[in-house]
Amino acid sequence: MSWRHLPKPARAIAEAAADAVAAARSRDTEAFQRAAAQLAALDSEQVGLVLGAVVRSSLERLHPDGLTADDVHVLVARCARSAAGWFPTVDPDVLVMLVAGALGVHQPDEEAFRLEGPDVARHAPLLVADLLAVSGDPFAVRLNAALDDIARAQTSEMP
Repeated sequence: MSWRHLPKPARAIAEAAADAVAAARSRDTEAFQRAAAQLAALDSEQVGLVLGAVVRSSLERLHPDGLTADDVHVLVARCARSAAGWFPTVDPDVLVMLVAGALGVHQPDEEAFRLEGPDVARHAPLLVADLLAVSGDPFAVRLNAALDDIARAQTSEMP
């Protein structure tokens, strides 16, 4: 998929995220590490915003009536188990923090457990790949929905 219509920073995130999610779905460790490194080299706040919106969009699609703590537990356990076979450094705590952040539940403060850019770049694509495997949605569909949500939110925030 081409995201040529996007501004250059968003296009770089979309392309690197697509590569990382594709590598995660195919369990290609080498390709995944390359793509995650590309994501980690980009603006971590923007990467987190985009991938968080993809996670949120996917969760809303899969759980239209809301998400329970049991749903989160099942998601994190399934994702961690799936990734552990080919990506042994998966950290379930990071997955939980990503889900919480995507849902707006986790508001980091100075003393809290903070996610670093490389953690987001390595774990968010795993989470997205897992959610896509369950929903059957193509990554491009979820990414476009997420980018539309971000654009709408930014437009409504302008004075």
